[in-house]
Amino acid sequence: MAKVALITGSAVRLGRAIVLHLAEAGWDLALHYRVSSVAISELEAELKSSFPDQRFHSFQTDFSNIEQTENLINQVIKKFGQLDLLVNSSSVFEPGSFKETTADTLIQHSVVNFVAPFILMRDFAKRSTNGLIINIVDTRITNNNSDHLSYSISKKSLWELTKMAALELAPHFRVNAIAPGAILAPVGMDQSYLEKVASKTPMKTPSGVISVLKSIDYIIVNEDLTGQLLFCDGGAHII
Repeated sequence: MAKVALITGSAVRLGRAIVLHLAEAGWDLALHYRVSSVAISELEAELKSSFPDQRFHSFQTDFSNIEQTENLINQVIKKFGQLDLLVNSSSVFEPGSFKETTADTLIQHSVVNFVAPFILMRDFAKRSTNGLIINIVDTRITNNNSDHLSYSISKKSLWELTKMAALELAPHFRVNAIAPGAILAPVGMDQSYLEKVASKTPMKTPSGVISVLKSIDYIIVNEDLTGQLLFCDGGAHII
């Protein structure tokens, strides 16, 4: 039987790319989305057409709602009978310096970017005997820039959680993280934005989504890897 992966934020951007990549590799996929119902329906239909021998099913969950979040793992396992891989890709990303950040903004980012992944990781570990967890963090966790304070704090927390979970859940679960840089242009920006950002990194060229997908492949096949962080940022974290 094929292995099953749950990808959060499956409908768009990086989450969608991860879904298509894992589908190509033969995985059955649980597709999480919050509000992108049209995009997720189109994606699910595309997957079922391209990979008729695999299973795909979408799950709507608002991660700002704790009750909904605590039901997701149970729903996935009930539908597929198992879960082997959890990729926490979904996140809120809003600007705001230290002085501009409100308590509500801080709480929103924390709940979606940190608390929700914690709940999913915890419930996965409680409902399964073994598995693999990959948390998508951000190269921003290595610096103290406060232009996206709420986002950065939530991702720093998720990385710390990754290490703690890797220690407690070993040897039955492996828990790792990937830290992308500017792999996708923000909404309203184009490739020139990525090239401008990349020009300031050691490698000088945009890393692209493919760097994340290759890192996921490496984590999956390396059965000795846990508690690790792979950067996909062209070396931005060492500046």
